[in-house]
Amino acid sequence: MKRGILLSSAFGIALIAIPTQALAQKTTAPGGTPPGGTSPGTAPGAPGTPNVPNTPSPSRFPDSRQQVPDFQRQIYVSGKVMLDDGTPPPESILVERICNGTPRPEGYTDSKGRFSFQLGQNSAILADASSSNMGDSRFGTPATMGSGGQGSAGMSSASLMGCELRAVLPGFQSDTVQLYGKRALENPDVGTIILHRLAKVEGYTFSGTTAFAPKDAQKAYARARESLKKKKFDDAERDLVKATETYPKYAVAWADLGRLYQSQGKVDAAKTAYAQAIQADSKYVTPYEMMTRISAYEANWEKTLEASDKAIKLNPYLSPEVYYYNAVANFQLKNLDAAEQSAREALKKDPQHRLPKTSEVLGVILANKQDFTGATEHLKQYLQFSPDAKDADTVRKQLAEVERLQAAKNEEAK
Repeated sequence: MKRGILLSSAFGIALIAIPTQALAQKTTAPGGTPPGGTSPGTAPGAPGTPNVPNTPSPSRFPDSRQQVPDFQRQIYVSGKVMLDDGTPPPESILVERICNGTPRPEGYTDSKGRFSFQLGQNSAILADASSSNMGDSRFGTPATMGSGGQGSAGMSSASLMGCELRAVLPGFQSDTVQLYGKRALENPDVGTIILHRLAKVEGYTFSGTTAFAPKDAQKAYARARESLKKKKFDDAERDLVKATETYPKYAVAWADLGRLYQSQGKVDAAKTAYAQAIQADSKYVTPYEMMTRISAYEANWEKTLEASDKAIKLNPYLSPEVYYYNAVANFQLKNLDAAEQSAREALKKDPQHRLPKTSEVLGVILANKQDFTGATEHLKQYLQFSPDAKDADTVRKQLAEVERLQAAKNEEAK
């Protein structure tokens, strides 16, 4: 019991505070700036500065006048995304490039499921929070490219080895399109990417009420989306308000209005909009995700748990971020078994450790459960993936305390 009291004191709220950079959202999932109006940051564990290929030496290209380095070329792709019933996705969804297991956002589909973009030029695109915990360019959050991204300078066909395209829609499994061998100036069409419904999913990241919106509401919403892309936020707010006034059950418009308010630090207005989205369509997952983030930022753990539990129940295929917040909320409410389960699920859904903070949270949970061996493993894992994090010294102190308690436990057992 004594150890439990010590750990509760040493590993309490302050030592697993929510990282504010984890609150830069989509949007989804757009979210832009965290609630409270702080500057948007890179998502937890998001890749940093792009690796720029070294310029080949003259000896490798004897006749540089005739041979243009392949990495300078721009490669375009186009195609479409369809559901397995032959219909396009009901809303714009993310298409991302996966290279050796690492996802990179590339672009969004239009209202008919079509997409077209230059590979690697994703400086204005961020992944959906349901997949990558990142922001949304429509709400003013700048993107960061991962390693291997070449930006507007182009990329080589060789750099696409191990790369494929997929669509991202929680509750659906995407077919993939191989990109290796894709070259500049050839036909950009990569065909159709099919999304297959997964079993036991009650809710989706699109709303079933969208199809019933009257034309005036649809036009207002379409104008709002265009304004968001152009960062004309006042115009976007006006049209989103008009869309929801014209069609009060326009859940997706309510959610986007909430994200816009949230990006401006208007937290109360954002929460009201999310509540309206949930009222309009109780199986629309996105507003539950957004309420989870706001509640966590406010340290309202009961609301965080309620919103995240509902999101997970509706759609267990959500991003690791939702499970992360669920684990933190359960820990703060002293539900240690549930906290451990959610933290482990978050880690399972995040093999690239893009949200490394989960490892520390799991380590703290296990320490409070007297599993010092497991706690040591996961605290070390966090330091391995985030050695220069602002809280690295704090975690090293956590690790030292856990190792001390493990040694004491071993001594008692002799």
